[in-house]
Amino acid sequence: MGRLFGTDGVRGLANGDLTPELALSVAVAAAEVLTDVDSAGASNSGPSAGPAPRRLALVGSDSRASGEMLEAAVVAGLTSAGVDVLRCGVLPTPGLAFLTADSGAELSVMLSASHNPMPDNGIKLFARGGHKLSDELEEIIEARVRRGTTDRVRPVGADVGRVHDDVLGAARYREHLLSALPHRLDGLTLVVDCANGAASAHAPRVYTDAGATVHTIGDAPDGLNINDGYGSTHLETLQQAVVEFGADLGIAHDGDADRCLAVDADGQIVDGDEILAICAIALQEAGRLTEDTVVATVMSNLGFSKAMAAAGISVLTTDVGDRYVLDALRARNLSLGGEQSGHLIFSEHATTGDGLLTGLMLAARMAATRWSAAELASVVTRLPQILLNVAVSDRSAVTESDAVTDAVRVAEDELGDAGRVLLRPSGTEQLVRVMVEAPTQEQADSVAQRLAAVVAAS
Repeated sequence: MGRLFGTDGVRGLANGDLTPELALSVAVAAAEVLTDVDSAGASNSGPSAGPAPRRLALVGSDSRASGEMLEAAVVAGLTSAGVDVLRCGVLPTPGLAFLTADSGAELSVMLSASHNPMPDNGIKLFARGGHKLSDELEEIIEARVRRGTTDRVRPVGADVGRVHDDVLGAARYREHLLSALPHRLDGLTLVVDCANGAASAHAPRVYTDAGATVHTIGDAPDGLNINDGYGSTHLETLQQAVVEFGADLGIAHDGDADRCLAVDADGQIVDGDEILAICAIALQEAGRLTEDTVVATVMSNLGFSKAMAAAGISVLTTDVGDRYVLDALRARNLSLGGEQSGHLIFSEHATTGDGLLTGLMLAARMAATRWSAAELASVVTRLPQILLNVAVSDRSAVTESDAVTDAVRVAEDELGDAGRVLLRPSGTEQLVRVMVEAPTQEQADSVAQRLAAVVAAS
C-alpha cells in the first residue's frame, strides 16, 4: 500500500483499490482520532464529570453506485466505534461540510471521487466545524489504519452508535446558499450542467429560487453516468446547450459540485482564473475582500496576476490543491481564494470549495452590473499556456538536476517578464509537470518542448 491520503482524501477504484474493508478501517480510525481532537488538532481528552456525551458523524455521497456499498461500510465502522451516524444521502461535498458545522458533528465522511470517472470513488473527511484535515491528522489516521483495529476496545450495548437519516439537511444547505446571495438573479437565463452527480437534485432548485430562468442538463443520475459526457470536464456539451437555449450563462459543476466552470452567451469558456478575478473585484468593490488580497495557486495564469495588480488586489500564491488555498485563507483570515480548475472558497460562507455558491456569486455579479459574462471575464487577458506531463524515473532527482536548473534559467531569461516557467513534480506519479506561459502559443510550445526534453533526459 502506498500513501493512503492524496491531495483530497482517499481515492481509488471502488471495490478494487478502495474496498469496503478499507472504507470501514478508515471510518473507525477517523472516529477514534476526530472525536478526540478539535478542528485545530488539539486534544479534548481529560477528566470528565459524568458520562461522555453521544458523538455524531455525518455521511454523504455523490451519485455513484459504489457509494451505496461504501456508505454501508463507513456507517458500520463509525457505529462500531460508538459514534452516532446521520446519513445525509446524495448531496454536494460543500453541503456536507456546511451541515457538519451546522449540526455540531465531530466529523463527517463524504464518499466521492469528484470529477473522476464512475468506477472510481473516494473518502473525504471533515473535522468539527466542516474543516478539511491537516496533514498531521491524516498521518495519524493513516497510521491507525495500517496498524489495524483488532486490539481496540469495542463499545457494546447502548454504547454502539445509532443510525438516522437527515431529511432536512439538504434544505438547510440550500437556504444557506441563498442567504449568501448578494443580488437576485431575476432576468438571467442559465443552463446548469449537473454532471449527473450530486448537484442534480439541488442546483436547479437553488438557481431557480434565486430568481433565474433555469435549463438543466446532466441532471438524471442513474448511478453509472456521473461525469460521463457532462460536467466541468466535458464543457463542450454545455457550450452547445447555452447557444441553443440563447442563455446568458452556462454553469458546469463536477460530480460532487465543489467546483464551477462557466460558459458565456457565445459558448466561450470562462475558467476558474476568470471567475476568481470577477469575484475578487466584486468583493473588493463591496469592501469585503480582506486585505485586498486573493489566494491563488502556482497554476493560475499570469494574466490573472496582472489583472489583479491592475485592480489593486494582491495575490497570495500557494501550491496546487484547495487544501493549501484553505490553509492560506485561514492563516490570514482572508475572504477569497481558488484554483484554475474552478474550486473557489468564499470563507465568509464556506469552509471548502463550493461550486453552487460560486455559480451564484458569478451570476449575481452579472445581474448587479448588467454586464455579460464575456465582459466581466475580459478583465483577464490570458497568456498562451501549455502543460506537459513528462514521465521520469525519479521525480525528486529531476528537481536537483543541474541540467534542468540551467535549462529553466535559460527559458526564464528568454521570456523575461512577458512569460513564466513552472516545473512541478507530481505528488502521486513519476511525472514532472512542465508549464510554460508566453506571449504567443508558438513560443510557449517551443520553450516547453525544450524543457521537457531536458527533464526526460535527467
